[in-house]
Amino acid sequence: MRILLVEDDELLGDGIRSGLAQYQYTVDWVKNGLAAWSALQSEHFDLVILDLGLPKLSGEEVLNNMRSKNILTPVIILTAHDTIHSRIKGFDSGADDYVTKPFNLEELCARIRALRRRTSSSNVNTTLTVGDITLDPATRLVFKDGQMVELSRREFVLLQMLLENAGKVMSREQATQSLYGWGYDIDSNALEVHIHNLRKKLKCKNITTIRGVGYMLTK
Repeated sequence: MRILLVEDDELLGDGIRSGLAQYQYTVDWVKNGLAAWSALQSEHFDLVILDLGLPKLSGEEVLNNMRSKNILTPVIILTAHDTIHSRIKGFDSGADDYVTKPFNLEELCARIRALRRRTSSSNVNTTLTVGDITLDPATRLVFKDGQMVELSRREFVLLQMLLENAGKVMSREQATQSLYGWGYDIDSNALEVHIHNLRKKLKCKNITTIRGVGYMLTK
């Protein structure tokens, strides 16, 4: 799960990013509203954790821009504003949840899980199936010929992306950012290792390498 964290407080932002990483989330952190809006227009995120009191562009403006452009990514507002008026305004602007500072990291993670369950259950059928491979995002289970296959978190995310884009080329950049986020110093062959593991665990020959571009799961 890739999260965009929008928080201008250096100490708090670093703590949230480090804490969520311990729960196996991929977190990209920006420190002002303009950077957040730019990222949201160019990249895909599964969730946004949004402070309201941001420089350059307020959190409320970011949220209004998102909803006006039909960007439906779930948003958790994270703010020190704890008035009823602020909460109502946040929800009316399109927020999905509202957490006030100070907060407990475990509670934030529980809210992330609850929000993920709600958004998953809102779809009639979230199960992805291509050939004899089936992936259920809600339960995080993968089956090959009806037999459950254990995958690491990054292998699961990578397979989900391949299934969602079956028959289309997935670029290396797109895959790497979804798995690791920004600013991580990763080995040049890290993505190839994950692809190799998927092929081996799933006994799958239809994950194709498009040299110089990326990968594709052929139907």
